[in-house]
Amino acid sequence: MVRRKQALSPEVALEERVKELTCLLKMAQIAAKPGISLYEILQQTIALLIPAWQYPAIATAQIVIDGQTFAAPNFNRPVHRQRAEVVVSGAPRGFVEVAYLEKRPRRDEGPFLHEERNLIEAVAQQVGLIVHRKDAEQERAMLENQLRHADRLATIGLLGAGVAHELNEPLGNILGFAQLAKKAEGVPLSARNDLDKIEAASLHAREVIKKLLTFARQVPAEQRLTDLNQVVRDSLYFFEARCAKSGVSVEYDLNPDLPAVFADPGQVNQVLVNLVVNALQAMPCGGEMRVKTSACKDYVCLAVEDTGSGMTPDVLERVFVPFFTTKDVGQGTGLGLPVVHGIVTSHAGKIDIHSEPGRGTRVKICLPAPPAEQRPEHQ
Repeated sequence: MVRRKQALSPEVALEERVKELTCLLKMAQIAAKPGISLYEILQQTIALLIPAWQYPAIATAQIVIDGQTFAAPNFNRPVHRQRAEVVVSGAPRGFVEVAYLEKRPRRDEGPFLHEERNLIEAVAQQVGLIVHRKDAEQERAMLENQLRHADRLATIGLLGAGVAHELNEPLGNILGFAQLAKKAEGVPLSARNDLDKIEAASLHAREVIKKLLTFARQVPAEQRLTDLNQVVRDSLYFFEARCAKSGVSVEYDLNPDLPAVFADPGQVNQVLVNLVVNALQAMPCGGEMRVKTSACKDYVCLAVEDTGSGMTPDVLERVFVPFFTTKDVGQGTGLGLPVVHGIVTSHAGKIDIHSEPGRGTRVKICLPAPPAEQRPEHQ
């Protein structure tokens, strides 16, 4: 025996249609509120779904997006369920589900009406559009933040270059007169010691100025085919004794078939030295450091990994900001990683940093690989 579905009276059908349209209208009004978060939209949408169905007294609902659930407080052991998938940019991201907590007479879709199927599909479609819009807003905010950061770096770079040029002349005078005074006859030993300190301080200041100019990319790069493996060997030769004294073991993982890259060897050496110094300072009680070179189709990469103190997400976001440092006074200028960033950018490369507090840091530098016909074996 086939059970015949019960038809709604015109008055009841009209009432149900009004509830459905009201639900969609209010949902659109909620989503249009300026500054409202996706969490707030979905929570308020849950409250709209329940009265839009035929039996609101026993209805409940939930929305699941990217594994996060937004559910009515009474969503517990439902008897009947009706679900629609949420699709964003062609990919499933979750679903909208309305359920009844008690049994009800059979209608078009179990106890649910044909119009309710259309409604839940429309709600799922609207949720997908809202999620897509919120994703776009988040991406736009991230891009705007990157642009502001790049603009700040450019501004500070220009400022640093100007300051460096202004300081170079008086600093050269201080250094020159200190060296001349040391050569004078009859200079007391105490005065000679003071002149040595002036000379050392001037040389240190000159190095800081060089870093500022490099950060501002005022120093032209002399790029030529460079063997990164050889740069690693030459740069770390002078650090091996310091590493051993600090209780830091160094592991080399150098790709023997690494292609040469077009780069300034001196600047690549400066990048590596900065990364190694940072790694050593992150391991005051010893640890392990790994230096690795690798290659893929488009890039030749150099990575320095340590087992040091690591960085929090807040610190990680600011590592390229000039003069930002978490080190004690006298232990860092806050120019190391900004200089590295400036050098890598000037070489059309990219830099990636992964760090976790207490688990160490990994910095990976990737420089463009030259075309095959420009490599030494093809010359």
